[in-house]
Amino acid sequence: MKFTSLLLGAVLLAACAKDELADDTRLPEGQYPLRIAAVTLGVEGGEARPWGAPQTRVGETDDGTGSLWDGDEEIGVQIAGSTEAATYTVRADSTVFSDAPLYWQNTRTATVTAWYPAADGAIDLGDQTNGLAYLLRGTGTGDYQTPVTLTFTHRLAKVRVTSSDDIADGEVTSLRLYTYTQCAHDQGDDVRGAREGWINMKKCEYTDNGATITCWEANVVPGYAITKLMANNDGKERPLSTTVNPEAGSFYNITLNNDKGYTHDGNGNYTVTTADGLKAVADIANNGSLDINITLDKDITLTGEWTPIGSRNSPYTGTFDGGGHILSGLTIDQSETTYVGLIGYIGGGGTVKNLTLADVDITAAIYTGAVAGRNDGTIENCSVTGSVTGNTSTTDGYVGGITGENRGAITGCAALGSVTVANGMYVGGIAGCHNGGSITVCYSSATVTGMACVGGIAGESDATITTCYSTGDVTAAKNGPGYSFVGGVVGYNSNKAVLAACYATGSVSGEGDFVGGVVGSNENGTLTACYHATGDVTGASGSTGGVVGRNLQNIGLTTIVTACYWNGTVTDDKGIGNDMVGNGETAKVDGSTVTWTHAMNAMNAALSGSGWQYMPGTDGAPLALQVEQ
Repeated sequence: MKFTSLLLGAVLLAACAKDELADDTRLPEGQYPLRIAAVTLGVEGGEARPWGAPQTRVGETDDGTGSLWDGDEEIGVQIAGSTEAATYTVRADSTVFSDAPLYWQNTRTATVTAWYPAADGAIDLGDQTNGLAYLLRGTGTGDYQTPVTLTFTHRLAKVRVTSSDDIADGEVTSLRLYTYTQCAHDQGDDVRGAREGWINMKKCEYTDNGATITCWEANVVPGYAITKLMANNDGKERPLSTTVNPEAGSFYNITLNNDKGYTHDGNGNYTVTTADGLKAVADIANNGSLDINITLDKDITLTGEWTPIGSRNSPYTGTFDGGGHILSGLTIDQSETTYVGLIGYIGGGGTVKNLTLADVDITAAIYTGAVAGRNDGTIENCSVTGSVTGNTSTTDGYVGGITGENRGAITGCAALGSVTVANGMYVGGIAGCHNGGSITVCYSSATVTGMACVGGIAGESDATITTCYSTGDVTAAKNGPGYSFVGGVVGYNSNKAVLAACYATGSVSGEGDFVGGVVGSNENGTLTACYHATGDVTGASGSTGGVVGRNLQNIGLTTIVTACYWNGTVTDDKGIGNDMVGNGETAKVDGSTVTWTHAMNAMNAALSGSGWQYMPGTDGAPLALQVEQ
């Protein structure tokens, strides 16, 4: 660090002749006072500059980047080897004076230390609105004949916040910085901070190339990592984009920008704090950066229309981490648009996790879901409340509470509210169509309504669904020449699909074809340890079952129903309405011959080794799932 010297005058007493000395190196007491010839003051963090005529108090330089002496200030002084200290005053007339000066005790050269402020005790840093707090430490060498030059350095660090051009005049009325509010020291050394809290900063102005710059400043204790500030005492903490780790004598400038609502670490990781910030980051993604990672740092409420991130031709492949926060008010009204949701299309390697979508209101065409229109990646620990509606002019739908179509992994997700497609197919509480991957440990309490392939968890599945349940009512209104399949868990379970440890407790109804409490039609699929209870199962005679509406097996393939149970009112009063295979292992829980305890034991035997088992349930479910003990 460089310093600038300020000659403040000297107390120059006539030098004493050597013949006045005592016989040895000791000096006569009271005859050789310490003389301070000059004071040198350090500049925080920058180059030394010739400040011109000396001032008369510790104050600010013209551009605010340094300090200088400016008027009757007291400094403490001590000569090495002595226990005595004295107070000297730097006066307005450029002299240094003491009413009780120190005296040299011998002829040897000694170090002289000094400090500012001279008074002992803690320094209060909490309110610097009317002037900055200072702590200085000075040293110099001399002897009884040589005046001492004291070189002071700053023991605190200066932090300045400068408003950027996007901050309007008067928009910021005050600033606070979070750090230590108290400072203790030993004669300007061994600096210690205490009492974390908010420091009120001093408003300042300086001129740079003819322009007036508005800023806010505070001197702070070194060693405290500064991460946040507050504007206008509004109680809202603003995180700094970079942590400030202050060192003694250094100067730090922070630029205050209008809150963009997000921060970027420069490596494709965006942390979002506001609705505007999320929309801005979505624009960044949709304009060529679909691999960025997005993390919510707060609960956020969206307003206005949302533009999904990613599309069929340009999927999102980054990680969207909700951080356990709630994103409310997701609204999309795009009845002619496909691949619609918070994310339009999650590509392979893309992830959405740890997010609650509250009060969604989505209307779109095919491939529509609250989290994603289509998922080829991973969706985990996400929940949705609100309505998802498919508005299609064809029989297609692909509409789900979480995703319209799933070809990836969905784990630990929930849908509450409603999922509706008036005249379309592939409609489900979690996924409209499940064409690969897995759905695990998910539940839906949504009411699900469609035309064909309608299910409480998935409208159609040709993949694996395990340990999932649905408690909402599921309805299919046939409207066309094709088959209609509706199930409490899956509408159409086909092509070697696996459904294990799943149940439904809502009512299931359909106007035609195949209706089942668990699966509408099981074609070349496997059901193990599933059940339906509580709600009614209503459909056409001969194709409605408490577990499965139709059980069908094609040549060379296998259809198996093992340890599945049902209860309640069923149109055909059968476990399988139309069993075309003959190996459906279902039983009605009648409370006497077969109880839910019998069902639980049988299903747990079928699930042995799977990692899951049933236990007595609550909230309308006779049995619930838990990790295998």
